[in-house]
Amino acid sequence: MFKFIILLKRFVPPYKKYVFLSLLFNLITMVFGVVSYTAIMPILNMLFGIQKVEGQYIPWTFSNTFEQIIDAVKNNFYYTINNTLQSAGPNKALIYLGIFLIIMTAIKVGSAYLGSYFLIPIRTGVLRDLRNQLYKKIIHLPIGFFTEERKGDIMSRMTADVSEVEASIMSSLEMVFKNPILIIGYLTVMFVMSWKLTIFVLILLPFSGTLIGKIGKSLKRRSTTGQEQTGELLSQIEETLGGLRVVKAFNAEHKLEERFSNLNERIRLTFNRINRRYNLAHPVSEFLGTVVISILLWYGGSLILINNSDISAEQFIFYIVIFYSIIGPAKDLSRATYSIQKGMASLDRVDKILQTENAIKNPEKPEPLHPFSEKIEYRNLSFKYDQDWVLQNINLIIPKGKTIALVGQSGSGKSTMVDLLPRYYDPNEGEILLDGIKITDYSTHDLRSLMGNVNQEAILFNDTFYNNITFGVDNATMEQVIEAAKIANAHDFIMATENGYETNLGDRGNKLSGGQRQRISIARAILKNPPILILDEATSALDTESEKLVQEALENLMQNRTTLVVAHRLSTIKRADEICVLHEGRIVERGNHDELVALNGYYNRLYMMQSF
Repeated sequence: MFKFIILLKRFVPPYKKYVFLSLLFNLITMVFGVVSYTAIMPILNMLFGIQKVEGQYIPWTFSNTFEQIIDAVKNNFYYTINNTLQSAGPNKALIYLGIFLIIMTAIKVGSAYLGSYFLIPIRTGVLRDLRNQLYKKIIHLPIGFFTEERKGDIMSRMTADVSEVEASIMSSLEMVFKNPILIIGYLTVMFVMSWKLTIFVLILLPFSGTLIGKIGKSLKRRSTTGQEQTGELLSQIEETLGGLRVVKAFNAEHKLEERFSNLNERIRLTFNRINRRYNLAHPVSEFLGTVVISILLWYGGSLILINNSDISAEQFIFYIVIFYSIIGPAKDLSRATYSIQKGMASLDRVDKILQTENAIKNPEKPEPLHPFSEKIEYRNLSFKYDQDWVLQNINLIIPKGKTIALVGQSGSGKSTMVDLLPRYYDPNEGEILLDGIKITDYSTHDLRSLMGNVNQEAILFNDTFYNNITFGVDNATMEQVIEAAKIANAHDFIMATENGYETNLGDRGNKLSGGQRQRISIARAILKNPPILILDEATSALDTESEKLVQEALENLMQNRTTLVVAHRLSTIKRADEICVLHEGRIVERGNHDELVALNGYYNRLYMMQSF
């Protein structure tokens, strides 16, 4: 109970109007359901041969006891209906009853439909809201979060888990606003007819509820396992699609088929167990309902045989009809309990993302952003991802308008050093200052607006040339886009495509060569026109001809900008104002190209190896 109340309080408040309407029509369904069943009583009286009205109308007031009021209402209701129908004669009475039953049933099923109709906007709205929350959270989480998580698992949480939560929300709504209304309404009628019999029924029901609850708890545990395995499956699919070239090059199809087949089989077995448990709800509830009915028939029959019983034979049959009307909602209630257990397991996985704390925090009162005017300074900076230090005691000043290059062996900390500047990570020790102000005092949005990035892997989107170049830049004109593309040496090959700037690049720009993709990312940086430029091995994955075109585009981009360059190919950074050589997380040498060659140290060794 507590769990689904949490679900409702968390997701349903924006849809109060629909909740009220659904509640109203479910209440109408219950009322007309009871009223339609009352038509059975006069028929039963006729079938039992009661041709004349016995008893008389009993007057009552609210000053009477509760039991007297109930007895009076029961007596007067049946007295009025029997008297009216019997005065019309048996044949006409049956016709009237049939018409009455049809009208009442039509109203009942119509209101039942409307009760479900107004739940649909809640269902679709909750699904939309939860996906939006997840996507927004993912967009704003630091990059470090995704180094620990599999992409496929995150995709699974945004699709399969969100759908499970949505189903759980709907089950919760039915538990609160539909089934209980029907059950309470029918129980009220049963209490009015015979409180002894109803109390006996209520003593029996908790035993079945306890059994269903135990099955539901085990379902939640298995559901968690199933969703985790689904995430692993999506991860394998994503890895396979991204690495098809390597798979085929190494004839590894059979190995991946076997790995995928084994995981798929584990998922099959897990969901076999989940669905078997889930489908157990219906037969268990039906069996237990039959057991209760059997005991009820015995006990009710015993009461009827007692002369002073408060229920007659035909009323007992009507009582059984009402009780059977409870079984349907009770079954739905038991299924809803299972669904909520599955949904809570998925919600735990969704909440792992939603409740992840963003380590990159914006200040409460960020410094106003001024145009970059002086320098960037790394001061006594150290950083580690887990246990081992990646950078140690880094001190570096980058004056405005200068180009600083970072070189060194793989793993020396070059890319990490440039990732710290736009605050993809925060240092463990020390600080970075921009014009004398710590970058942590600015909002991340303002800080990153000063910077443009061109990375080793050109990250493009499945969209047009125009939209990829204008990505992150509002209100850019076509003239500005064309100018940026020309500076990046991209205009000619763009215009050679079928639709020019409106041509779609394909998934991750797979319709383009490596050099073309890189020039599009350079055009994007040119259009942004940032004062600070970060180039992270922007030419290392290119062939010689492409590198020449990209290098020319980069030189156009670097003019009059403060640039931080990470490079493996030392030929691309000979003209840098200062080159910093990193080794095992420390700056071990610095100077221009000629000075570092003359030192005959780490840089010269790297340079000689590449020259050779």
